[in-house]
Amino acid sequence: MKSENEKQTSIWWQPALSLFVRLSAWVAFPVIIATFIGQWLDKKYDSAPFGLLGVVGVAFVFSMIGLVYEASKEYGKFNKKNDSRKEDVCTDKQLAPHDILK
Repeated sequence: MKSENEKQTSIWWQPALSLFVRLSAWVAFPVIIATFIGQWLDKKYDSAPFGLLGVVGVAFVFSMIGLVYEASKEYGKFNKKNDSRKEDVCTDKQLAPHDILK
C-alpha cells in the first residue's frame, strides 16, 4: 500500500493536465459547435461564407471570455498559495517595497 507522500508525488502532473484540458475545451468546443451552426446557416440562407465567419467570430469572443475566466480563477489559486508561503517566510518583519530596493 502506498504512503501519503508516494500518492502525492505519483500524481504531480494532474493539476497541469486538468488545466490544459479545461482551457483546450474552452477553445475547441465553441469553435466546433460554431462551425456546424455556421455551415447550417450558410446552407439555409445561401450566405456562404458570412454565416460561418460570423458565428465563428462570436464563438471566438465566447472562448476568450471563458479562457480569461478560467485563467483568472487558476491565478487566484496560485496567488493564494504564494501569499500563504510568503507569510510563512516573512513572519518576523514585513518589508515595504522601498525597503527591498535599498
